[in-house]
Amino acid sequence: MSEPPDMLPASPAQAIELELLLEAINRRYHYDFRAYSRSSLRRRAELLRQRLGCETLSHVQARLLHEPPLLATMIDCMTVQVSEMFRDPLYFRALRERVIPHLRTFPSLKVWVAGCSAGEELHSLAILFREEGLESRTIFYATEINPAALARAQAGIYELDRLPLFTSNHQKSGGRTSLSDYYTAAYGAAVFDKTLRARTVFAEHSLASDAVFSEMHLISCRNVLIYFDPQLQNRAVGLFRDSLARGGFLGLGMNESLHPPEHADAFTPFAQPERIYRRSAAIAHKPRHGESHHGAA
Repeated sequence: MSEPPDMLPASPAQAIELELLLEAINRRYHYDFRAYSRSSLRRRAELLRQRLGCETLSHVQARLLHEPPLLATMIDCMTVQVSEMFRDPLYFRALRERVIPHLRTFPSLKVWVAGCSAGEELHSLAILFREEGLESRTIFYATEINPAALARAQAGIYELDRLPLFTSNHQKSGGRTSLSDYYTAAYGAAVFDKTLRARTVFAEHSLASDAVFSEMHLISCRNVLIYFDPQLQNRAVGLFRDSLARGGFLGLGMNESLHPPEHADAFTPFAQPERIYRRSAAIAHKPRHGESHHGAA
């Protein structure tokens, strides 16, 4: 499942409308989409326009500025919620077989699922860590910009028709148990065991504007960077660099890679086909754009 194909090129007026809409959203509600990929934003803004029944994005902007209850609709349309449990099973197999042995050497662990969507990846990691005997000494942090998606992640309820794919992915990832051990089916939905979320901290967090909040041993941020422009990708990777413990791991999506030159010395490829990187043991901190050597902007 992915976003629809790109639309026809925007006219100059439409391009201006989109920029003004993004600026209005940021100034009115402090959600910053200005550094997201424009091709993706155009699709999502068009979805928002249709959802609100507006003729133009200028009309959308006016309604958002004067109708705060539309905020939830805006966030739902402007953020991408595409995920599945154990998505790209070889990624999870690489975590299980190659990363977990290193994580076992730490007395306690912190795992950050950045852009957790509706919680499919969080539950996948919680199950994997339980199967590998690391759950009891791990704290998971699940962050997301979309409050509605975050609420779905906290509920852990998914449609039953998605379970065959989830189950197949789990088996291909090297699962040691049956996925059915972790959920109860009722009323057309699968409710995943709440104990899988007992050691999870859920929080709203934006990679575009928020800061580092703890030292992590594993960060899984998959299929998020592809929606950012290069400058925001660079900012996000900088956050991951500053969040990871020495020797910690960063997992990206299969169509993503670490390319910002500012961070070339911060990470080394660990499982390259699966897009897993390891933070270098010792690096010199490089001030980000706008930072002085004393940490003051």
